[in-house]
Amino acid sequence: MGLLDILLGRTKPVAPDLDQLFGLPSAAITLEAAAGFRPTGSGAVCFATVEGAVFEQTHREVQALLDADAEREGRPVQLTRDGYGYSWLVSRRGPEQLPELVNDLHAVNSAMEVNGFGPQLLCSLAGFEYARGDGSEEGEPRRRLALVYLYKRGTFYPFAPLPGATERRDNALELRVRAALANDLRIEQDLNRWFPLWGAPGL
Repeated sequence: MGLLDILLGRTKPVAPDLDQLFGLPSAAITLEAAAGFRPTGSGAVCFATVEGAVFEQTHREVQALLDADAEREGRPVQLTRDGYGYSWLVSRRGPEQLPELVNDLHAVNSAMEVNGFGPQLLCSLAGFEYARGDGSEEGEPRRRLALVYLYKRGTFYPFAPLPGATERRDNALELRVRAALANDLRIEQDLNRWFPLWGAPGL
């Protein structure tokens, strides 16, 4: 980045760094200790919808790659589309298999990069749920949280939707998680980029 860029306030785009995803298992330990959230085993990769035979071939390759793991017990990666028109590749593992889930997310992102779909990649997420007894009535929805990786920024942010049908988020919890994970993950500092992922598959 040159002097002119600095003077004009322009910043050099951050190159995608998928290896940042491998920080999630250690961050999960910190997250449970600090806020009581544990992995659900679910995660997903979001990208701008792509049509055509080339993408279908990429999807088949990704699914074959992940399904080749015998420990998946017949739970293939699923391709779905949300109400906003974005596509998601969703992987579901056991709650204790966060490292394997991270490998899945990394493999999906890498396969799409290699096949030329890097510009369409938006984010990846790993799901967590509140695991401590909090006095809630039986049958109430469990508190959910996602750690979201922004592909084009190489950074993470927490997303904590409040239970219920209304689209509201727990900003106080998100800020607490940001502080707790500052030494574990590269946290996105621009709060305007903490995009809400309402109804995201994998969350």
